[in-house]
Amino acid sequence: MTSIRGAEMVDWNLAVATATRLVRPGPEVSRDEARAAVAELRRHAKSSEEHVRSFTRMGSEDTHDTPVLVVDRAGWVRANVAGFREILKPLLDKMQDKRGSSPGGAVLGAVGGKVTGVELGMLLSFLASRVLGQYETFAPPTRDLPAGADGGGRLLLVAPNIVHVERELDVDPHDFRLWVCLHEETHRTQFTAVPWLRDHLEGEIQSFLGETEVDPMTVLERVREAAQSLAGGRTDAEGEEDEGGRSLVELVQTPAQREILARLTAVMSLLEGHADFVMDGVGPDVVPSVAEIREKFQQRRARGASRLDQALRKLLGLDAKLRQYRDGERFVRAVVEQVGMDGFNRVWTSPNTLPTKAEIAKPADWVARVHRKGD
Repeated sequence: MTSIRGAEMVDWNLAVATATRLVRPGPEVSRDEARAAVAELRRHAKSSEEHVRSFTRMGSEDTHDTPVLVVDRAGWVRANVAGFREILKPLLDKMQDKRGSSPGGAVLGAVGGKVTGVELGMLLSFLASRVLGQYETFAPPTRDLPAGADGGGRLLLVAPNIVHVERELDVDPHDFRLWVCLHEETHRTQFTAVPWLRDHLEGEIQSFLGETEVDPMTVLERVREAAQSLAGGRTDAEGEEDEGGRSLVELVQTPAQREILARLTAVMSLLEGHADFVMDGVGPDVVPSVAEIREKFQQRRARGASRLDQALRKLLGLDAKLRQYRDGERFVRAVVEQVGMDGFNRVWTSPNTLPTKAEIAKPADWVARVHRKGD
């Protein structure tokens, strides 16, 4: 990255350095408290495996291929930068080829890579204090952050964030830690029990990235239009607000990308809603205070944070993530009520049995399509 001629499109090292420098400090804990929290999270992650398998009836014998890593905020940043670097490589290679054929492209690339590295680092510093856990699907293993072989992922539990939220909600820390682990273990079960799921998601993401415009003028024009729309300064011919409900991420997409995103949104709603359904379904048997935790956690989601925080969520499309939890959980609950857990598990048969975005909103339509008369 120190060579202009060989400069990457993103200075990944600078992204990590920026994020770790800007991220908020975690809650104050003693060394003994920190060690106890890490040990307990590891125990809960292990015990969650059987709870989730039993409730979901999803066989998953390959979880040993996906290590559980209890990390701090800087560790979460490093893991996600590794994941971004892997999944974005085809797009960045295409952009690099485009840059190399333009006058002054190498010099502009060296500067642009550092600017993009700083911007990515700023985004990750914002997110690093908010994520409780994450099943990381695509990142390759590193010395500090191992991952499963043959495409296996890794399960991240962000200890300082979990401790921060359990204190903020004033809930039993032992129950809350197990409750979080149940959610994240469900994601690990989804990917280890459904072998085609990872490749399907990666294919959709690469199709989305393959449609990305690499011409700078086209991108700048889209960003300009998006900024005008987000500012509320544009209406359609009938005076209705045009695309005012969309985030910046959505507004700079091509029509083809919006179709792909609709499919990805449906899958992510399914995965997140399923994890929420499982954590609440298992909860009463193993988490004594699950009702209190859920109520307070939902209030926290609905309440949000500062106006700046809410604006950033809107800009980045993170508010859509909250809708995925709600809509996806409603879909899973409705389907299980109609056809039982085994009937719901037909969703994992193939990409063709995944719900569409419209079916997430109307679960009966998915049941009618997948559970046809005479099956």
